[in-house]
Amino acid sequence: MSWPAELRIPGRFTGLLLCSLGLSACGSTAMTQSSSAPQTSAVGLHTAVTEAPYTTETTIDEVRDDPVFGDYGRLLFPVEEGYMSGSTLGDLQLVWYHNIDPKMTVQIVNYLYEQASSGQQIFYDIYTEAEKQADPDKADTGLFFFRGEENARTAVVSAGGGFAYVGAMQDSFPVSLELSDRGYNAFALIYRPDAEEACEDLSRAIAFLHENAQSLGIDMTDYSLWGGSAGARMANWVGTLGTGMFGEEEYPQPAIVVTQYSGISEVTGSEPPTYANVGTADQIAWYRTMEDRIDRLQEAGIDAEIDVFPGLAHGFGLGTGTAAEGWVDHAEAFWLRHMHTEEE
Repeated sequence: MSWPAELRIPGRFTGLLLCSLGLSACGSTAMTQSSSAPQTSAVGLHTAVTEAPYTTETTIDEVRDDPVFGDYGRLLFPVEEGYMSGSTLGDLQLVWYHNIDPKMTVQIVNYLYEQASSGQQIFYDIYTEAEKQADPDKADTGLFFFRGEENARTAVVSAGGGFAYVGAMQDSFPVSLELSDRGYNAFALIYRPDAEEACEDLSRAIAFLHENAQSLGIDMTDYSLWGGSAGARMANWVGTLGTGMFGEEEYPQPAIVVTQYSGISEVTGSEPPTYANVGTADQIAWYRTMEDRIDRLQEAGIDAEIDVFPGLAHGFGLGTGTAAEGWVDHAEAFWLRHMHTEEE
């Protein structure tokens, strides 16, 4: 899908570094202006779609092939083979994920349908046609826009998937919808499932949003990076090393990073403030490893918090109906604490 002419895709730079465990610190400049949290009603910004076309009985193929989504409908679900099972929205399952809520899946696709059918652009390419022709894998990237209030603060959310696929329907889409319902502008990144290339894609997305903030009606001051599992690694790596390390101009470090169920252990001392959460039954990202990392961030003078939820396995997403339900409240409060107030 083409994007409006007034939206610019940033140019690339050379000298990419590999995403590996051997990280070094990278300086960046923090933004200094901010505003308070968006003011939303108790019921949030998004009410139910008047004529919701999708139900738990709707097939995944029906959604993916719906003309309202154009060429990007295929990116709503994993494009890689073998990581998704189930034929309907109600029985969708994703490898390595637990606690998938069919009602949330239906709510997400109905929200996107309502936005697209009302004329709102919900998907943005981050690479030019020439770049996609040179590297066809870049055709499977882009940003899904979950709108909040005009000129409200912005979150970029990356799903997990073990750098084998992108589990957006359980990770980045539910979190983005929740944030937009609170008034924030949230973008769910669809990226190439390779550690280095994923960091390039996230850096490109950050550059794209900074360069097009006015046209998009968003505020990138004190923006935040959110991610689950592999997406949490991306948020930490790019948030710490900076976009300049991954081929883009150097943009400001995020105000915070939110990392869910990720076994990342390194600490450089240059990390942004970090909120984390994980379940005690996670056999992929051990909660003790995450607790230890938060302790070491705090020892390095970095504001860091963690919520550990009893009995939860890997990939619980919003955690609706579990001990984790409501964790976004904690993450939002952490973000607000690191939004700088405007000087009089």
